[in-house]
Amino acid sequence: MQKNDWMQNGAGNFGMETRQHDTKIAYDENTHLIEQSSYRYSLQERATPNLYRRLYDYESVPKVSFNHRFVPVNMPKDIWITDTTFRDGQQAQAPFTVKQITDIYTMLHRLGGPNGMIRQAEFFVYSKKDRDALAACQDLGYQFPEITTWIRAASKDFQLVKSLGVRETGVLVSCSDYHIYNKMGLTRATALDRYLGVVKEILSLGISPRCHFEDITRADFYGFVVPFAEALQELSDESGIPIKIRACDTMGYGVSYPGAALPRSVPGIVYGLNHYAGIPSDMLEWHGHNDFYKAVSNSSTAWLYGCSSVNCAVLGIGERCGNTPLEAMVMEYASLRGTTNGMDTTVITEIAEYFEHEIGCEIPPRTPFVGKDFNITRAGIHADGLMKDEEIYNIFNTEKLLNRPAQVAISATSGQAGLAHWLAHRCPDPDAAQYDKRSPVVAKMKEMVDAEYAGGRTTTMSDRELVFMFRRAKEELGI
Repeated sequence: MQKNDWMQNGAGNFGMETRQHDTKIAYDENTHLIEQSSYRYSLQERATPNLYRRLYDYESVPKVSFNHRFVPVNMPKDIWITDTTFRDGQQAQAPFTVKQITDIYTMLHRLGGPNGMIRQAEFFVYSKKDRDALAACQDLGYQFPEITTWIRAASKDFQLVKSLGVRETGVLVSCSDYHIYNKMGLTRATALDRYLGVVKEILSLGISPRCHFEDITRADFYGFVVPFAEALQELSDESGIPIKIRACDTMGYGVSYPGAALPRSVPGIVYGLNHYAGIPSDMLEWHGHNDFYKAVSNSSTAWLYGCSSVNCAVLGIGERCGNTPLEAMVMEYASLRGTTNGMDTTVITEIAEYFEHEIGCEIPPRTPFVGKDFNITRAGIHADGLMKDEEIYNIFNTEKLLNRPAQVAISATSGQAGLAHWLAHRCPDPDAAQYDKRSPVVAKMKEMVDAEYAGGRTTTMSDRELVFMFRRAKEELGI
């Protein structure tokens, strides 16, 4: 008897049709084991909200608790990136113009490459400018990133999405008691009923919903999140339309630590949605914020434990401390998979330059991969190492991967090695590279630089100043 035949016959009525029973038993194609989840979690109604006050007392730094329960790593076969630059990212700064959105969307297409590693990009649709930008991007005809939308839970918004010819839309379904009780004035039961009604209406129009489980890291996971997710999966099974769940770490409270307890455990959240609620990995998406510097590590952890998609914004722009930086997850993908899978990483530099020069966004200089100083050294001992072997002080071949060669900035600490590196790599004079750190020309230049800083200078030397010093040093030495 074949495996699938055995699963559907004999003792226990094995297979997914056991969903209605308390115990679910099914063969897992990934682990190749017959797996059992012992409980079907029911909605746990409460008269008052559970605000997890022992973790979130608001008067102190939120606490991380541990229960020493470990879940297995479950990296999906396919993982990818989605973009929220035009939605969540745009909320943090002056709105983009139609041209700016179109330009950035085109760069995302190029960065994602022919395999669509940047799978989707979400758009607002409320203003005429939003809709004009969406239409302009649709007119480009790119398969990736697929254009999706974000809407309120209102019937007129559903019709608007339908009229725009968009296949998938995000819809907000806040899941913590902070939102259900304290913001919306509902109970868990009334919130669940309202959310399911909204999703049914979206499904009736043939649109695929992406349900944004807002504030999941403060939500009652087994008392609300899992029962809600199970109900959505049943609607998906009945309608034949995919329903995606975006796990939103709205406040950045998620942690990746092994053995950490819910509601803050990223591994626990992803495993629970996948294993207990039965949500397939390709229907799971992680959306993290960076309030506690954990957005990148949490997003990578979500991938590792069974979430196919991570949601990002270019340069990490977004509310408060921002979203997971898209460029960081490009590098995380390459690290975890050992390949870029067709992504053109040099476009990262183009995007950064576009944001600075065309949009006027000031990128902190020490920002990894995109800041102007991320691969620049000022220390003389480091410059000496760069001269001997670039690998000693550069993280990877930044010239090849990002079109950003390693550089030396000349300051009070650069020394003669720093000046020699500048002459070899940045000076426009054709004979500059012949002067090493021991040459009289470089020693003379160092005297000039030292005099600048002895006089109170605090900024780095510009290329123009250094060219002048180089030529003056040669002139004084009669070269």
